[in-house]
Amino acid sequence: MQLTYNTFEAKLAHPFTVSGYTRTTTPIVLTEITYDGVTGFGEASMPPYLGESQASVIAFLEKVKLEQFKSPFELDDILTYVDKIAINNTAAKASIDIALHDLVGKLLGHPWHAIWGYTASKTPLTTFTIGIDKEEVVREKTRETSAFKVLKVKLGVDEVTDKMMINTVRSITDKPIRVDANQGWKDKHYALSMIEWLSERNVEFIEQPLPKHNLDDMAWLTERSPLPTIADESCQRLEDIPRLKGVFDGINIKLMKCTGMREAHKMINLAEVYGMKLMIGCMTETSCAVSAAAQLSPKMDYADLDGNLLIANDCFNGMRLIDGKITLTDHPGIGVKKM
Repeated sequence: MQLTYNTFEAKLAHPFTVSGYTRTTTPIVLTEITYDGVTGFGEASMPPYLGESQASVIAFLEKVKLEQFKSPFELDDILTYVDKIAINNTAAKASIDIALHDLVGKLLGHPWHAIWGYTASKTPLTTFTIGIDKEEVVREKTRETSAFKVLKVKLGVDEVTDKMMINTVRSITDKPIRVDANQGWKDKHYALSMIEWLSERNVEFIEQPLPKHNLDDMAWLTERSPLPTIADESCQRLEDIPRLKGVFDGINIKLMKCTGMREAHKMINLAEVYGMKLMIGCMTETSCAVSAAAQLSPKMDYADLDGNLLIANDCFNGMRLIDGKITLTDHPGIGVKKM
């Protein structure tokens, strides 16, 4: 097996603002693993909060020695080895995991949703994300969402701004909204008051309302919340799930947080044992990583796989959206072709 990689800068179609920062690009490292003339594609996408950079990803990838393994079908051993190279570096690890899954799927001649036995028609609707912005920009972005049946709205600044965001979207459409506060609300009583206000405005759930380590207050909030609560920053990897039972109603799985498709698959199985809702999310990513995540989507209650739509220079063709619904291709592996 031969591993190669190169840097890529995803240019956002609009400046993207969440609670804490604004950005216009996302640094990415694209990976390829070739074996017996077949190449699998992977990706590491690095929004600021992950703490990774193109330099740190490349430094990690330089340590990966795949030649010690006989074939990519030793997938579990390979990814266990990769995970132990260093702590954290989850996006770097995901770039290997995705490329390896793509390669193995191509060698088998099937997409991963079929290998796992998932029913492609059971994919959910995905949201389209509206970041925090000025009223006129929010209005414009909302008008651009005609292809989507559910919207995701970023909140978590202050009461005036947050209510402006919802009221502005509601002035354009009555589509269901899913709210992501990105840890922006610090007080549980304020958070409950906001959730009660949101519950009267056709909001389906609230994602990560409180800081990620504040689990006692989060459990208090979930017990009283009229809307389901979903863990994002509080749920990074498989080991996080047991302590979140009873704290949140569900979890948001992202490949860049959990090291890729192998661990995401395990997270689904464990969360189902605990009776938790499942959501699949993404960063601002190309269609490579988004299509990899989409392979898991038939198992999901909710999906937020619009990251490829937020960038203006996608370099892959893959998962498509039809009437806002995730539609998987029959292409083997993760279901992408390089443009």
